[in-house]
Amino acid sequence: QAQPVESGGGLVQPGGSLRLSCDISGFTLHYGAIGWFRQAPGKERERVSCIGVKDGLIVYADSVKGRFTISKDDADKTVFLQMTHLNPEDTAVYYCAVHWTSCYHVNTDLSNWGQGTQVTVSS
Repeated sequence: QAQPVESGGGLVQPGGSLRLSCDISGFTLHYGAIGWFRQAPGKERERVSCIGVKDGLIVYADSVKGRFTISKDDADKTVFLQMTHLNPEDTAVYYCAVHWTSCYHVNTDLSNWGQGTQVTVSS
């Protein structure tokens, strides 16, 4: 089964930036969406952002609006999450997922999930 592959995580100081990448080259997507999620220790998984593959729809969680930007390359093979003004509350494992529905009708049980990449914001 195809799986998206995340990269780009690491340790960054508060106020810093990171760009995460999600390689979806193992998929041929004519519809659906790609979501970025995160899960911090002891907390529930949170959707950070989502981008439609063909419809251009973009969604952000309130907690990241104005700081994070989701985008994808023209070939629809990589999805990026540019994160700026990071703070310790952004520390989590970040996952990307391939959804077979739009960003507004996601069924995470039917999505294809990556293994995650750790983002740690600390001085």
